[in-house]
Parts: sequence; C-alpha cells; structure tokens
Amino acid sequence: MSIAKPAVVSASEWESSVSALRAHEERLAAVLEETAAARKRMPMVLVEDEYLFEGPEGVVRLADLFEGRSQLILYRFFFEEGVAGWPDAGCAGCSSWADGVGDLGLVHAHDATFAMTSPAEQPQLAAYKARMGWDDVPWYTIRTPSFTSDFGGTEWFALNVFLRVGDSVYRTYFLQNGTVVGGIGSVNSLLSLTPYGGQIEGEDVPDGWPQAPHAFWMRRHDEYTEPAPSAANRPSES
Repeated sequence: MSIAKPAVVSASEWESSVSALRAHEERLAAVLEETAAARKRMPMVLVEDEYLFEGPEGVVRLADLFEGRSQLILYRFFFEEGVAGWPDAGCAGCSSWADGVGDLGLVHAHDATFAMTSPAEQPQLAAYKARMGWDDVPWYTIRTPSFTSDFGGTEWFALNVFLRVGDSVYRTYFLQNGTVVGGIGSVNSLLSLTPYGGQIEGEDVPDGWPQAPHAFWMRRHDEYTEPAPSAANRPSES
C-alpha cells in the first residue's frame, strides 16, 4: 500500500504556497500574542490551605516547590492505581506530553520552576524518571489528597501556575485539555503561562511588569548568571 505524499509543483508555485501560508501564520502569531497578553492580566487568588507533598528529601509545602523562585508551573501527572501501566509506569498521554518539556535551565533563568506531582510513591517516581530520562524534573508525591480536586486534576492532567509573594502563594492560571495543551512544552510556551511571561522588552504587559532588553536573554544556557528582572526586583512581600 503506497503512502500519500505532498503534490509536486514548480518552484514558483511552491513560493506562492509559502507566501499564502505565511499570512495564516502571521494571523495566528497575532492571536497567540494577544492570548499571552491576556494571561498576564489575569487576576490571582490566594491559596489558603496548606498542601503537602513528598520529595526525595521528605515532606514539603507547596511554597517549597518554587525552589526559591517566584513562579511555579505545576503539572498534575496521572501515575496511580487505575491508570494503565500501574504500578511500574505512568499514564502514556502524560508521559508523551512530559517528553516534550524543554530545557528547564532556561525556565529557571526566567525565575520560574517546572515540577510534576502524582499520587505514586517516591521510589516509583524515581524509577520511572530514570527510565524516561527526566532526571532534571522535580517530581513530588501528593500528600494532601484534596490537592487533585482543588486544582482541577480529577479527570485529566492539569497545569496550574502559581506566584509566590513572601510566604503567600497565589494561583494565577489553569490549563487542562484542548488544542492549546498540545503546543505547550517548549521553554517559550511554558513561560507564556506564567504571570511575568518571557520578561522581554516589547511584550504587551501591564504597567510595572518586570522586563529586560532582548539582548539580556540571548545567552547560552550555561551563561545565565544575572537574576531575571522579576527576581532582581521582586514585588513587595508584605
């Protein structure tokens, strides 16, 4: 059985097709920029309850998952009894998505942390991390069962975004399923979910949002020694 292939055309016809598609891409880019700007203008809600997790070093609070940074992208991963693959493997869909997560060093450079949570115990998480090559991804065991229902993870995986101000944690964004999720994973797409975004001058942001010149961010990933604007000029922690 033969496999279908794109039509073969002349070079001029191909150039015309590229130009036509570019117009669609530019319209899409404009919508994505508008969406990112709208996320930065989302209100936030105080997380009032104490949620506990367990990591390699023991039990920690939600605030500890930030690892000292001000923003947290937390992925609720389905690795638990009743999910295909249990007890040795997590959800295939969650795993496929996690495989696409970009370099976390670049996420950290923007004063943001990415981490995952599941009900599975730490030995199971550690073994599956090693199998999948996710050694640099923090993965915590959920110790407060209500976390899953409180943050929209009962039926599908869930991406929640938080902002830390002093000892207080606020929920700023939530994303669960649909076509938008499929485009999330690269460094820039993860940062687009955070309240401060890429922190690049020229982004459409509210007044007072931290930003730096484009040249500040154009570095090799092992050369980020200066703090991101949001870390260097943190909002009042009162």
